[in-house]
Amino acid sequence: MAAFFSLTLVSQEKFENTLTYNDEAGSPEATLECLDFVAGHWQGKAFGGIVEEVWTPPLGGSMMCAFKLVVDSQVQFYELCTLSEENKTLILRLKHFRGDLKGWEEKDETVDFRLVKVEPGKVYFDGFTFEKVSHDEINLYVVLEEKGEKEEMRFNYHRFKGGTSLY
Repeated sequence: MAAFFSLTLVSQEKFENTLTYNDEAGSPEATLECLDFVAGHWQGKAFGGIVEEVWTPPLGGSMMCAFKLVVDSQVQFYELCTLSEENKTLILRLKHFRGDLKGWEEKDETVDFRLVKVEPGKVYFDGFTFEKVSHDEINLYVVLEEKGEKEEMRFNYHRFKGGTSLY
């Protein structure tokens, strides 16, 4: 399991469930073991529609995820994400794509989230937190910024076990 470090080294801004990366503190040592609870097929509600994520189990020092948002039976956007072990810690990377798979970010750019803290059932990246509620439920907390205003948003997911959508 990953090393812990004092909360005094982490700026919490105004949010309850996300932390901000501190360059002086750096990232703690960690492996993908601390995020094995994320592996699976998940569904929830957000942005006026259904959100879906599929996370693979660790393989080759990484986990990958496909995300999509569907509103009124239309895909609004996708994300491709990776959780990777690098330099004895973890990094979360993602890229956004419109419904037609045209990327939002430039070709060689990703949105990167550096690891801040690991505790049992909760893994904090810079502005992005994974929380295990139970075997069949997780929360993802993300700090979103729009027009200079930051907001912490909770995505509540339930494990999808096949058949039709949970929603």
